[in-house]
Amino acid sequence: MKLAALIVEDEPLAARRLADMLARQPEPLEILGTAESVAQAVALLREITPDVLFLDIQLADGLSFEIFEQVAVRCPVIFTTAYDQYALQAFKVNSVDYLLKPIDADELAAAVAKLRQRLPAAAAPAAAPAFDPALLAQLMQQMQQALPGTSAPPAASYKTQFVVRVGEHLKVVPLDQIAYFFSLEKATFLQTIEGRKFVVDYTMDQLETLLDPRRFFRLNRAYLAQQTAIQDIIHYTNSRLQTVLKPAAPDAQVLVSREKVNVFKNWLDR
Repeated sequence: MKLAALIVEDEPLAARRLADMLARQPEPLEILGTAESVAQAVALLREITPDVLFLDIQLADGLSFEIFEQVAVRCPVIFTTAYDQYALQAFKVNSVDYLLKPIDADELAAAVAKLRQRLPAAAAPAAAPAFDPALLAQLMQQMQQALPGTSAPPAASYKTQFVVRVGEHLKVVPLDQIAYFFSLEKATFLQTIEGRKFVVDYTMDQLETLLDPRRFFRLNRAYLAQQTAIQDIIHYTNSRLQTVLKPAAPDAQVLVSREKVNVFKNWLDR
């Protein structure tokens, strides 16, 4: 089944790049159109019905959430944004995924694959818009706080400790004792600075929204590391970076992809 996409992006170069990347997918997506503003997106959504909406957050005439106040959006949404991760906490409640700019080709392919897995549910007639009014108000409030020139949400809004199971006992692990999280064989693990690892009942995507992004960075699909655990950074092939974690990671190489390199450097150089 060929999917049809609508791209809402106020940077023409970014819109063209995303369209090209979607055209290069193993099963290319059809681009029904592009919009640079809330007004253009609303007008298009009143005329066409895409299978997926690729939605930038801040557009030329306001926040893209205003679209949902003016027209019913009944298709899955994949957000695209250059904002730090702290601005993305609630986005996954109703969306398929979010992609940080510059968009990583592997992460885009994973988001499209996740979308295709949802096709049976997404294809069913929707009884209500994708976003309810209460959630919409919450998201818009969070984004107003995250706009340039304003302060980020307080660190207290993020997790400060995790409860893990040790045999028949429960153990509380404070955030300062955590080096990184990693996924392995469909499980997610917490790695402490003392070298112990524990299974946690969260996915990597969930952890990314629960942890303060000023302290933790999603290096790739499998690793989410605290800055203090990154002991060395080495130039790797194809403009990528290799990180050396402490304690040593289960994988021999923990790479930062080429598309994420600049975001990673900015995160380090704050």
